[in-house]
Amino acid sequence: MRPTEIMRGSPPASEAQVTRANWRSFPAIRWGFTHTREVLPTAEVRRSASPTPMRSAPRELSKLGFTAPDGQPTTVEATLRETFGDALLVMHRGTLIHEWYGDGMSATTPHLICSISKSIAGTLGGILAARGLLDLEARVVRYVPELESSVYGGCTVRNVLDMAVAIKFEEDYEDPAGDVARYRFSSGWDVPPPGVEASHQRAYLTTLRGTGKPHGKVFHYVSTNTEVLGWVYERACGMPYHHILSEYLWQPMGAEEDGSLTLDSHGMGRIAGGLSVTARDLVRFGEMIRCRGVVEGRQVVPGWWIDDIHENGDPKAWADGDLAEIFPGARYRSKWYTMDPSRNDLAGIGIHGQWLYIDAASDTVIVKLATQPKAMDVPLDHRWLAAFRAINAHVAPR
Repeated sequence: MRPTEIMRGSPPASEAQVTRANWRSFPAIRWGFTHTREVLPTAEVRRSASPTPMRSAPRELSKLGFTAPDGQPTTVEATLRETFGDALLVMHRGTLIHEWYGDGMSATTPHLICSISKSIAGTLGGILAARGLLDLEARVVRYVPELESSVYGGCTVRNVLDMAVAIKFEEDYEDPAGDVARYRFSSGWDVPPPGVEASHQRAYLTTLRGTGKPHGKVFHYVSTNTEVLGWVYERACGMPYHHILSEYLWQPMGAEEDGSLTLDSHGMGRIAGGLSVTARDLVRFGEMIRCRGVVEGRQVVPGWWIDDIHENGDPKAWADGDLAEIFPGARYRSKWYTMDPSRNDLAGIGIHGQWLYIDAASDTVIVKLATQPKAMDVPLDHRWLAAFRAINAHVAPR
């Protein structure tokens, strides 16, 4: 079945229906990622009453050629077509120079951004710290004492921000009975099989245990760390995460459209991966990061927080961690990747092909959204990194 046939008809044919059982499986994912509010319960992330203006000066980039990592010549257009692309936006020095949408997408269509949600949560941490609401060196249990007997009982907020928690958890998206599967049952994203209790996220987080090794030494990518971070924020601010995000970041940034956050059965948001926003608002967010937290002359995110992300990722923790072979020489800080320290770039990355790439060297921000069939597809990630670098070189030649 073609993706364009999904959810067509009144009612759709059974094989064309998208449900909680199949919404992240291809081809249903093409509809599920742009209609998440119709699949799962969600909370609204309110837009700004005064959206930040979007300057536009289109340039032809679709025919731009580059060499893929396998040595084959290709183009941006072909790469979008061959990697299940849904949107590609390129902003250079604050001006939108390229805007492309695939079937079912437009400038106002929300799209699930998966773990780019983490980078947004990490950015929010700097705002809360600057306002005196959050102590980064405090133990997590200062805010959430319910986690005392879990792995999080001995770690700090900074450990959680940097994915440096010594936790027994394998982020394996393909294991139907693994840690990620149990986590998804608790978040409401997946329907548990008969005999398996769904529980809810906060209860699930209290069950997680450590390796016995010290925290803060090794990068270990685990999505539940960001759920804990969101719980900490809620206790620090006295309000639900989606309200914190709206009040402190999304509205001050000048978002044009409402976003949404998926909720579990007890109303806790999926902070690590449950945000849906438009590609335009995501590129606005990226441009704010490029400008050290400034939007239209307003300091929304502290500049020192952006500087800290650029400068203080631990290269040894990365080298000893999960993803060093996939992205050699990278760094990680406050939920952001630095892919190439020589360029001082930053990236937010989500499964199924979501990218927010900010290149300081060329003053460029790129948003690429997709619905790749595989959660992790490393060759496609490397192909897109090559595309991003070709775009950067084309718009800002040295």
